[in-house]
Amino acid sequence: MKILHLCLGCFYIDNYSYQENMLPKYHKKMGYDVTVIASLVSFDKNGQQCLLATESEYVCADHYKVIRIDFKPFMRPLNRILKRYNNTYSLINDEHPDIIFVHGCQFLDIRYVVKYVRKHRGVRLFVDNHSDVANSARNIVSKYILHRILWRYWAKQIEPYTAKFYGVLPARVEFLKNVYKLPELKCDLLVIGADDERVILAKEEITKRKVRERHNIAMDEFVIITGGKIDSGKKQILLLIRAISALRLANVKLLVFGSVINHLRDELFALVDNDRIQYIGWLESDEVYDYFGASDLAVFPGGHSVLWEQAVAVGIPCVFKYWNGMTHVDVGGNCKFIYNDTVEEISNILIGIINDRDVHSKMKKVAEEKGLKTFSYKEIARRAIQLD
Repeated sequence: MKILHLCLGCFYIDNYSYQENMLPKYHKKMGYDVTVIASLVSFDKNGQQCLLATESEYVCADHYKVIRIDFKPFMRPLNRILKRYNNTYSLINDEHPDIIFVHGCQFLDIRYVVKYVRKHRGVRLFVDNHSDVANSARNIVSKYILHRILWRYWAKQIEPYTAKFYGVLPARVEFLKNVYKLPELKCDLLVIGADDERVILAKEEITKRKVRERHNIAMDEFVIITGGKIDSGKKQILLLIRAISALRLANVKLLVFGSVINHLRDELFALVDNDRIQYIGWLESDEVYDYFGASDLAVFPGGHSVLWEQAVAVGIPCVFKYWNGMTHVDVGGNCKFIYNDTVEEISNILIGIINDRDVHSKMKKVAEEKGLKTFSYKEIARRAIQLD
């Protein structure tokens, strides 16, 4: 059977562990013939969003076909917003899929998906959503024109042919129901997850040893890790760094990774001392798993990212910023939440975990027992195309 993944409402980055990579990877491992049709939107070597130079077709490292297509050239800036592409319908038709999985329904060329499934009623269609009130619909144009008129209209148009609409967070399920007004019975949660193969490798003792040796950290020292795209939505990382700096806890090290937005760089680098607090730059997707495996605690005091679920899956205790509709990362006591953006609150949480090894051990036990079971992409990929 043929599965076609459409990544036209979002970016697609080769060799990453985003959902757009992992579902095709594990569908291929399940024995399906898999193709991804994606935009040219990607990341550069520093983790910044970029556009690839040309359209292309290739087989990726996970052995499925990828077709990259450009925006329509006429009125190209507008087409980047509305997401209109070259030859979308003919490419879908050429692939002749049995199953279509749409990653993000916010693109105008979704009309060609509607056209295709109208003509091929036996095709199973699944649509997911990565938008919520925290990351989308944050200005008048986005909220009232794009989401509440345009994207709602096309979500309604595709709804009769869709087996299931998935939100990748509980808050994003609610977005489907409340903003796009989709039927509750057709909306479900399909969580973001972690690459099972990478998690297994990250848990090996040799991985932990290599990472720590790279940064002159002893095996008995307590390592806290944080990072991602450090921008205005995640600037609370600065509060975490200040908390670690002020506490001066013995044998505690903080590793900070990721890209840093320009206006935060000076402030962040002024807090780094290259001993207790190290900024280690951008990490490739596979490296992130290794660093989680080498750490004792992950702390994410800002906005949600896929790193949350990956850290839980690796089996380490975590501290997360509390957001309504995003507490699914608590699988039974593996994490604690930050409710106020203050150095004092973060300091108190860290002291309670670091100085009480029984607390840390209980959190770790839950994470190791339930983390990968909850956020396994092998299992998520199976559920993604399963009919009730």
